[in-house]
This record gives sequence, structure tokens and C-alpha cells, in this order.
Amino acid sequence: MSTDQPYPAAPEAVPVCPRHPDRVSYVRCQRCGRPACPECQRPAAVGIQCVDCVRQAARTAPRTTTAVGGRVRRGRPVVTFTLIGICAVSFVLQLAVPGWTQQFMYAPVLGVGEPFRFLTAAFLHSTGFFGHILFNMWALYVTGQFLEPVLGRARFIALCVLSAIGGSVAVLLLASPVQAVVGASGMVFGLFGAMVPVLRRLGGNAAQIIGLIAINGVIGFLVPGISWQGHLGGLVVGLALGYAFAHAPRGRQKLFGWLLPAVVAVVLLVVVLAKYAAVGVL
Repeated sequence: MSTDQPYPAAPEAVPVCPRHPDRVSYVRCQRCGRPACPECQRPAAVGIQCVDCVRQAARTAPRTTTAVGGRVRRGRPVVTFTLIGICAVSFVLQLAVPGWTQQFMYAPVLGVGEPFRFLTAAFLHSTGFFGHILFNMWALYVTGQFLEPVLGRARFIALCVLSAIGGSVAVLLLASPVQAVVGASGMVFGLFGAMVPVLRRLGGNAAQIIGLIAINGVIGFLVPGISWQGHLGGLVVGLALGYAFAHAPRGRQKLFGWLLPAVVAVVLLVVVLAKYAAVGVL
């Protein structure tokens, strides 16, 4: 028995997204040729690429850095906004939760047994004067908009944390053991300080920020209830780190970005231990 009729062609498989096999997609990635559903499609210079190819390209692309070694990123300064958010939430908790301020504020006499207070006090503010948190958050926003993209997220975090701790260490060295302090002022002054060498390294004019430091420094001595010691400690740490970041050798900026904060952290720790040992509490 024979026939001249051809066999029917096998039905072509319906293309499905490799990441979502339950979704049919007739759009293919211009790079790898695989189907990509709308959720996995990313616009490219020519056509559409899948999310996997975009990620692979990002990993293999050469790293772009700023003049002081920070990694260039697009988008908003997320670290700055995160710090502001933490302060805002903490301020609400100060108002709503009895004892919240006392649990996390800093005083030298409290820091010896609860060292976390050296940092946590930076996220608390005076509940009797709303201008305290408003000024600090404004200053953090302004300085963070500049420094975070220039330094990169990791070094910016190190600068903020160590400046805050530096402010508390200065209170330990220069103030009464029972003087309680709250506020992000040490962190803010650290950012002020870092801006001076960074601006100069980039060819900018640091006169305005120097003037701002001077004005706020004088206010700290004249207005009661302001810890000039915390301002000074944060400023010194910020100046030191800012200068070191700005003048790190080209090609070794990433190494210095990790090494220098570690050195500053060790110095602060040694100072704290020495002070507590000197007064006989260690």
C-alpha cells in the first residue's frame, strides 16, 4: 500500500519563558534568543533582553568609579534615605513608647556596660524641641546627596557610623560621666568635615561648608543643652576619613576604603578602653 500524500508536520512547540514555564512568550531576548515573558523583559539599546542577560552583562561590565574611588550608581542615595528613615521611626517611638529614649541614649557612665549606646544615641533626638531632628535630617539629606554618590555606599556608611561613634567618644573624654546625649549631630558634623577635603579634591569651593561648620560650632558653645563635645568628635573623625578617602592612592582606593575605617575604629576602641581603665571601671 502506498500514498503520495506527505506525512503531517509535527506541531511546533509553544515558546515559554524559562523562568516562568507557565507563561507563553513570543518575544525573544536579543542576546541569548530565549523567550522572555513581560516580567523578565528589559529594554536594551536594540530590542529586548532577558533579565538573566542583563544581570550577566552588569557583572562583566567594567566598574566605573568616581575621582575618589566610589562606585558610580544610578538612582537615589538609598543609605541617606535609610538613615533618615531610621531616625524618623525612632523619633516616633520616642514619643509613643515610654522609656525608648532612656534605653538607647548615651552617657559615659552607661557606655561602659552597654557599648551599643555609643551608636544608638545618634538615632535619637530631643522630644522637647522638634528643630533638633529637623535640622539634623536636613543636614544629613544635603550632605548625603553629595557624599554618598561620590564616596560610594560602603565608605559612606563607614563615615556615618564612625562619626557618630566619634562624637560619643569625645563626650566620654571631654564631658561629665553622667552627661546624657542624643542626636545625629556627631554624624552630621562628621559629614560636614568630610565634605571639606572631598570638595577640594574635586576642585570645588569648600568655603560655604567651612562657614557652616564655624557657625554651628559657635552655637554649640553659646546655647545651653548642646553637646559641643559630640560635634567636635564627629568633626575630627569626618575630617580624617574624608581626607584619607580623597587622597587614597589611585588603584588602591578600594583597599584603603576598607583599611582606613578599620584603623579609625581600632583607634576609637583603644581610646575608649584607655579612658575607662584610667577611671577604674575596667
